[in-house]
Amino acid sequence: MQFITHATEKYSYVDGARLALEGGCRWIQLRAKAPDFLLSEQAYRDTLTELLLLCNTYNATLILDDNVDLVKTTAVAGVHLGQNDMPVAHARQLLGNEKIVGGTANTFSQIVKHVADGVDYVGCGPFRFTSTKQNLATTLGLEGYRNILTQMTAQQLHVPMVAIGGITIDDIPQLRMVGVQGIAVSGCVLNADNPVAYMKELINTMK
Repeated sequence: MQFITHATEKYSYVDGARLALEGGCRWIQLRAKAPDFLLSEQAYRDTLTELLLLCNTYNATLILDDNVDLVKTTAVAGVHLGQNDMPVAHARQLLGNEKIVGGTANTFSQIVKHVADGVDYVGCGPFRFTSTKQNLATTLGLEGYRNILTQMTAQQLHVPMVAIGGITIDDIPQLRMVGVQGIAVSGCVLNADNPVAYMKELINTMK
């Protein structure tokens, strides 16, 4: 289970991460892009410092969206790269094998390229429309994941796939049956009446 930070009028990036961690999530990605409330460079670094301490307290993994330079110079565990970010191969060259490198994909061919370039996992989506990200690729739905995973099996590509994009607790059983190894969430947690309890439910549904 991965939690992608998303600032709202109610919760800051750190607040959201804390709620997810209290609910049992042990993988946090700091993402601070539009349409989120964007951070200044100093505010971003301050947030990163807080999140590192928080994740250390919970023995959780912290990765950054896009910011390879900070991953290289801090104790952050790794980076997640979108299709318009630094290429995975370049990030792997800069970071070596000590850091996690994840990549976004929407098609089987993109996954093939990521695997060749040394990705550790693929964030594949979107499952459905989500308002927490702009310029969405084509939504996949269950059938899209099923088709991609079938092609991966046929080509013996064994990189972990994390489904992302508008996923709620009701979607998890079917996604798991299709063969997805991980789930990334954001808005469904922060919009819940009790985010901590909702995260606990999400994780229990994964088991």
